Amino acid sequence: MTNLDVCLSPALIQLYNVEDYIVVVIDIFRATSSICYGIENGAEAIIPVSEVEECAAYREKGFNYLLAAERNGEVVDGFDFGNSPFSYTAEKVAGKTVVLTTTNGTHALHLSRSAKEVVIGSFLNLTSLCNWLKQQNQHILLVCAGWKNNFNLEDTLFAGAVVEQLKADGYVLDDPAIAANDLYQLGKDDISQYLSKTSHGERLKKLGIEKDIAFCMQIDLTTAIPILEGEKLVKLSQ
Repeated sequence: MTNLDVCLSPALIQLYNVEDYIVVVIDIFRATSSICYGIENGAEAIIPVSEVEECAAYREKGFNYLLAAERNGEVVDGFDFGNSPFSYTAEKVAGKTVVLTTTNGTHALHLSRSAKEVVIGSFLNLTSLCNWLKQQNQHILLVCAGWKNNFNLEDTLFAGAVVEQLKADGYVLDDPAIAANDLYQLGKDDISQYLSKTSHGERLKKLGIEKDIAFCMQIDLTTAIPILEGEKLVKLSQ
């Protein structure tokens, strides 16, 4: 039997034998959406790091990388940009390597490194991601980045959208996967409206970046699947 499980917060990831799974890291507002968009737009690689200091160290190493750092929704002073998807256009990232650290997404990714494979999910690449997962015949763990180790609606609802596309293929769902899919049933007819109530969405609105929120809820804007190879996220070859 093949399992499809959902980890509702990085704080719970120690409850799973991560090495048994393909892990999908989810941070809808905004890290994984921006990563998917950047890889689609020709970024050579995106290097996720946990700490701001790690990101800054790449400048000291003399690499000609773009450095992206976000904390609490804002760009960290002294860095090229943060995790707004509008910073990951082809004009800015094509052919470039980006080193990225964020409040939640890169933390969840770091905790998932021992998985069989680590891939990145967002509404932007939902269908291509699900089609690939169906072909793998492996246990799948959807890791929701949440907000500072707490549960959040947007990542869980996206996990439910993945469950929706996969559940007919014979996967055994755990309770969080069932709950995530139930949440998706509540919100699927108007995802933007449903997620307008989220606490992180409110934080971003206060920063005046409502356009980022709207962008991240576009479905199937991209087909690229970012996959972790060594320390770098690159485009999965299919």
